[in-house]
Amino acid sequence: MRFIDETKNILLIGPPGVGKTHLAVAIGYATTQKRIKTKFVTMTDLVIQMDAALSQNRLEQYIKKSINFTGLLIDEFGYFKLNEKQSNLLFQIVNKKYETGSILITTNLSFIRWKEIFNNDEGLTTAILDRLIHHSYIINIKGDSYRLRQKRKAGLIDFSSQEISS
Repeated sequence: MRFIDETKNILLIGPPGVGKTHLAVAIGYATTQKRIKTKFVTMTDLVIQMDAALSQNRLEQYIKKSINFTGLLIDEFGYFKLNEKQSNLLFQIVNKKYETGSILITTNLSFIRWKEIFNNDEGLTTAILDRLIHHSYIINIKGDSYRLRQKRKAGLIDFSSQEISS
């Protein structure tokens, strides 16, 4: 849990199915066992919650509540593109957490592709990456999907022909 004490971020990068979410959940569980306030949320749910808070005129309270957690774990980062408003809202959270708490992100996208997530806004992408990477541990996970590996062992997938049996 040293990353929490040092207010460093963790970025778990790798293809689907290699255990990024499993690791994030385990880290989140370990932080809660140490009585560290931690929030685990998927990127989809975070965006839905931010949009709802904005429409209910409670955005400032939502951001304060989100940054009040010592550890913020965002899962499935980059599975969909954010519009301009959503990108700016996420920047507010990252900016306010910068050097005051830790963010853990799981993603299957390399940094070069993050601009696609943020409405192709290069300046905003750079600002977010700058704050996330500055004090961080970047962990690249390589390998085959555990889920597909199980199906292959069961004879349900033939990777040579890319066919999946039902």
